[in-house]
Amino acid sequence: MTSRLDTVKAYFRRVDADDPSVTVLFSEDVSFYFPKFGPASGKAALVEFGKRIRREVPELVHDIDAFHYIVDDDHVVVEGTESGRLRDGTAWPDGEISQGRFCSVFAFEGDLICRMHIYVDPDFGNADQARLDVLRA
Repeated sequence: MTSRLDTVKAYFRRVDADDPSVTVLFSEDVSFYFPKFGPASGKAALVEFGKRIRREVPELVHDIDAFHYIVDDDHVVVEGTESGRLRDGTAWPDGEISQGRFCSVFAFEGDLICRMHIYVDPDFGNADQARLDVLRA
């Protein structure tokens, strides 16, 4: 039996490799959330989200070896960093405004991920200048 922590690590490795087999790690009715995409459920919606995010972020790498994990019963929480390149060629994070930090919360039913909520600023390339001006003033 694979541990839940191993499943979460496998998720990030498969996402980084753009491996479509990532869906085998999820229940059919998986519930998930990503900022600006919103809440959704089901593997079909998860696949659609993956297609949309890959159009904007064709290169994505998670620093899996440096992740911090909290494992409790049927939950795994991951805090970490990611980096990549946007469709227009912009690399991120820039280390100034964009830090590449995220937190993901996974819930399990048996060996499968049944809920995944990702908390990240999806403005990877710092295009939201108006909000930056307000918060960085």
